[in-house]
Amino acid sequence: MNGIGYYSPSYKRPNGVITQRRYSEVIYVVRESDADDYINNGHKCWVVPDSAQGNVSRIRNYILDNAPEEKIVLMDDDISGIGKWERQTKKVLDEDDFYQFCEIGFIMAEDLGVKYWGMNLLMDKGAYREYTPFSLKSVILGPFQAFNNLDLRYDENLPLKEDYDLSLQVLNKYRKTLRFNAYHYIAKQHTNLGGCADYRTREREKEQMDLLIKKWGSDIVKIDEKSNGDINPIIKVPIKGV
Repeated sequence: MNGIGYYSPSYKRPNGVITQRRYSEVIYVVRESDADDYINNGHKCWVVPDSAQGNVSRIRNYILDNAPEEKIVLMDDDISGIGKWERQTKKVLDEDDFYQFCEIGFIMAEDLGVKYWGMNLLMDKGAYREYTPFSLKSVILGPFQAFNNLDLRYDENLPLKEDYDLSLQVLNKYRKTLRFNAYHYIAKQHTNLGGCADYRTREREKEQMDLLIKKWGSDIVKIDEKSNGDINPIIKVPIKGV
């Protein structure tokens, strides 16, 4: 399938990005003042104004508003691979398999009338149940998000919970997402310097959680009490189905 754009917003870590090593069609989206550092490291980049960066919601909205494609995949810049469970064995997708998976994902999204899709947030085999290969009301988290001409945008007031919020926006308007439960991303996330790590503190996380609950209500957004110190939400959407 032609017409899919693969983008990865990256902020102040030209030496820490790895996604493009595995999947070379992914383009790093970097601010103008960082561009030379990325380009000199051999990275393929889309250079955007400095004003578009510094807030993960803002840069993702910039990409959605300005990319030429209607079908867009956004990935974190620290993804070392996309994994898939086949029976009891985990396979990491090579380039051809990855692009084929994305093409199939968009075809299924079109068939189902889905605007926003993604994959499992956990690589643990226990998080994948073979009898539920797909979910239609799950949140889609930031490391891998796919947009099928989606008209909704990230809330710039929630740059640390923006993926949860966008998932709720989509579920509220369109009543479904699509999550491929056998697939998962392999990423460093909070351990990498730069990016959201520059402004992610426990205090900020707590503020963002409070804002998310205020926006959607405590019946839908709850704090995960078993998250080992992280401040993560549990989302309970009032929609029937898986």
